[in-house]
Amino acid sequence: MADDKDVLRDVWFGRIPTCFLLNQDEVTEREAEPYYLLLPRVSYLTLVTDKVKKHFHKVIRTDDAEEMWFEYEGTPLKWHYPIGVLFDLHASNTVLPWSITVHFKNFPERDLLHCPSHSVIEAHFMSSIKEADALKHKSQVVNDMQKKDHKQLWMGLQNDKFDQFWAMNRKLMEYPTEDGGFRFIPFRIYQTLSDRPFIQKQFRPVSPEGHVHTLGDLLKEVYPTPLQWLSEHLSHPDSFLHICVIPVPSD
Repeated sequence: MADDKDVLRDVWFGRIPTCFLLNQDEVTEREAEPYYLLLPRVSYLTLVTDKVKKHFHKVIRTDDAEEMWFEYEGTPLKWHYPIGVLFDLHASNTVLPWSITVHFKNFPERDLLHCPSHSVIEAHFMSSIKEADALKHKSQVVNDMQKKDHKQLWMGLQNDKFDQFWAMNRKLMEYPTEDGGFRFIPFRIYQTLSDRPFIQKQFRPVSPEGHVHTLGDLLKEVYPTPLQWLSEHLSHPDSFLHICVIPVPSD
């Protein structure tokens, strides 16, 4: 892959200033102070909010607490979407910090998956990695990895260790020079005004006629950046290129 390491670092270290507020109906002992965090865009909410949980547990009765979940302006936030995707979908026009409401009761069973432990996030993350590698390399890279290699990917993400993660992730971004790119580009397109959770189809980086596909080909607009480069450098740690389509407010 092209070694644009500065781009990789910029993507990895992208942060969203966030203010967590406890739902007022759940305050039982004293007023809860807000809690502020810089959220990594490439991670998952339930992976980086242990401090939030600890902070608010001080003001609620532990025996009343259920599984922690998050909501923004009435919309439950899906923990299995990367944080950057959640922000872009729901709050890209908001004034920072991003205000997220914390709940410990009334888990929205119809809207969210349960996430009782980090092992659930790890399983989801590795499933996405394997799905992406099946599209890019017919699963050859993941199948050649050992269990410790899979664990290195996960621990790099969990502990926010760029070098640890990319030392292994680089293998997932390589391809034979003669191929000119991946077999298919792993991508998901999210639309705020759609009932579908996301759009995901097989899409090659190069057409049978040798035309290098760009993001414009994918979105039917004119963007001059090759999809192969985007996939290599702007994919989330799960190896998918997550694209949010946000409608522009009319005047």
